[in-house]
Amino acid sequence: MTAVARRTPAPLPSLPIVSRGHALRHLAAPARLRESLALQRPPSVRNAAIAGLQAALAVVLVATALHASPWAHVAGFGGLGALAALFGRFAPLARRRRMVLVAGALLVLPVALLSLLAWAGWPPVALLLALSAMAGVLASLAHRTQIGAPGAVIFIFAASAAISPVSGMTAWTERAAATALGVAAAWLLCLLTDRLRDLEVAPPAPAAAAGMRPPLSPGYAPLQALRVALCAALAALLAYAAGWSHPAWAAIGAVAVLQGAHLPGTMHRAWQRTLGTVVGAAVAWAILSASPSFAALLLAVAVLQILTEVVIGFNYALGQIFITPMALLMTNLASHGEPADMALARIYDTTLGAAVGIALALVLSSLDERVHLARHHGSRRN
Repeated sequence: MTAVARRTPAPLPSLPIVSRGHALRHLAAPARLRESLALQRPPSVRNAAIAGLQAALAVVLVATALHASPWAHVAGFGGLGALAALFGRFAPLARRRRMVLVAGALLVLPVALLSLLAWAGWPPVALLLALSAMAGVLASLAHRTQIGAPGAVIFIFAASAAISPVSGMTAWTERAAATALGVAAAWLLCLLTDRLRDLEVAPPAPAAAAGMRPPLSPGYAPLQALRVALCAALAALLAYAAGWSHPAWAAIGAVAVLQGAHLPGTMHRAWQRTLGTVVGAAVAWAILSASPSFAALLLAVAVLQILTEVVIGFNYALGQIFITPMALLMTNLASHGEPADMALARIYDTTLGAAVGIALALVLSSLDERVHLARHHGSRRN
């Protein structure tokens, strides 16, 4: 009788070690820094430059008009509304107009709501918590509407400007109206100049290069909203407890890091935002130390806006080199401050926000996210 050979079962593929301790070591590996500095080819430099030019022109037109009017004190809010022109740069003509309007609504509404709370006399901690909750809502809405780049951080930046004191209903109305005026200017400029874009360029697929896409399930947006709100609140309250002058900036930094679609992407964003901010803060200090006039300040904002959109597609850190001084100059349009203090505050808040973002992303990470990180780390090491 012939013996029947027994088949040895194939070994199961072994999963990498996925504890949070191992994940932290993978995140802190030098390879993550090298990856964060890599350059990539953007889908269309032309579209990016046109979007930057549209936003820059809208900022200049609205801020100049407001500066020459009795409402010069809200010129900065007009500039914030003009940033709606940055959205939908790859969309067809009709859809682009809708996206700019949606982005405009997401700029005006948080400014109006948080200004209302400031007028009601809410204390600083309560305003920071309200900003954090609004950050979560804005992140969820940005995901639901698929508004695309530059993402929810722009809306949260506008919201953070609104937590400064409001003297009365007139001041509240002026803020909201100035922001809406900026949105209207952005929409009109896009309407007139959108045919200059390359309409055949497809937008980049989110996280496709890393092999993971942000989930589109109905439950994702609420969970992401809670995650963003918690992260923003922790970063802002830590900065406030430390006595820093702009704790809302820490919340913005934390949310920006969370825009990474997976753990490696989150670490890349942390490195890119921190390194770019250090260089950009030095640029802002050099500009503000020269005590520029309003016209010179506005011209610098416009140039920085265009440069940001041209380079950020190559690497987020390059964009931060120009975003940081632009944000500080726009802040200076609304309320003057010491150049060195503002630059240092931006660096401190950004670093704190990045650290909080990484810590919470790791603590709240799923098993799938840590497995992906381990495999990503192993593929780069081998």
